[in-house]
Amino acid sequence: MRLNLTVRRGHVNDAARDYVEAKFVKLGRRLHDETLVDVVLDRERNPKIADDHIVEAEVHVKGPNIHGREAATSYEAATDLLVDKLERQLERLREKKVQEPRRRAQGAQPEPVPVEEIEAELRTASDG
Repeated sequence: MRLNLTVRRGHVNDAARDYVEAKFVKLGRRLHDETLVDVVLDRERNPKIADDHIVEAEVHVKGPNIHGREAATSYEAATDLLVDKLERQLERLREKKVQEPRRRAQGAQPEPVPVEEIEAELRTASDG
């Protein structure tokens, strides 16, 4: 997994940056090695907003990209919430890719024709 970490509006200390990187490495176990993950750390400027630390992430996977955004009182808390959300989304995507072709294959089987109908068709064909 390739991690691209960006900070908007301000400065993030190294401890918070290392924590975010460590959490996303855990998420990387579920991804391909060349998958790009863009993470943006942001902070709201409005003092009335209690959850002013925002973490956004976009996972570039085959098909539609997975996007998540969480806000909390600290970058660490927002990162925990976001990683949980992205893990659920990735698991759901994986299940769709595995289960959907199986469902289509199961539904494509035709109903068997009763033997009586086949015998009746053969009799009418030989009589005519």
